[in-house]
Amino acid sequence: MKKRQNVTIKGTKDGLVLRFADSCSYDELKLELDQKLSANTGTQDEHHSISVKLEVGNRYLTDEQREELKELIRKKKNLVVDDIVSNVITKDEADQLRAENEVMTVTKIIRSGQILQVPGDLLLIGDVNPGGTVIAGGNIFIMGALKGIAHAGCYGNDQAVIAASIMKPTQLRINNSLNLVSDLIPATEKREMECAYMDENHQIKIDRLQTLIQLRPNLTRLEGGH
Repeated sequence: MKKRQNVTIKGTKDGLVLRFADSCSYDELKLELDQKLSANTGTQDEHHSISVKLEVGNRYLTDEQREELKELIRKKKNLVVDDIVSNVITKDEADQLRAENEVMTVTKIIRSGQILQVPGDLLLIGDVNPGGTVIAGGNIFIMGALKGIAHAGCYGNDQAVIAASIMKPTQLRINNSLNLVSDLIPATEKREMECAYMDENHQIKIDRLQTLIQLRPNLTRLEGGH
């Protein structure tokens, strides 16, 4: 009877894909991985780095196990782990993912020196006064005047947007991009029902709120995209 393979190695145009069976023990997996990599790395070009992707299926790997596998692979000739894909996440990770996809509604005025931060989208019914700050992992929607600082997509979301009934911020941030809005909006000009977004050049732009349906069609995902 043919022995079941716990590790399969497939070459792609981007490098190597290592697929792990999720029915064996971690120690069995590690031993077979070491053996197969030792057999397959003997003829590789020592001057060319090869990208490796790990697909671990329905197996949960601890941080220590992930690092151990990366180190085992790293010891082979010029193999670098770029990604580890698993179908399993912890309860804490699931809770964090859920929080980042929820809309939190807050009714208050954010005064100077105050900071309001939420993990997902923020719907603020109220104003952000000069010196006040709102921060969100997702989008920021303000039913009121934005006169302070707004930072959307703070965990790395370039697609996040900032919208306000009155757009007169002192600073806008989306992900790591920053705009001091005094250069874009004259202090005496009242801007109503507008949105800020990041364009393809990673520059923050301000436009009419109605343009969001074209710029970010996924914002209406809860209504079937219509």
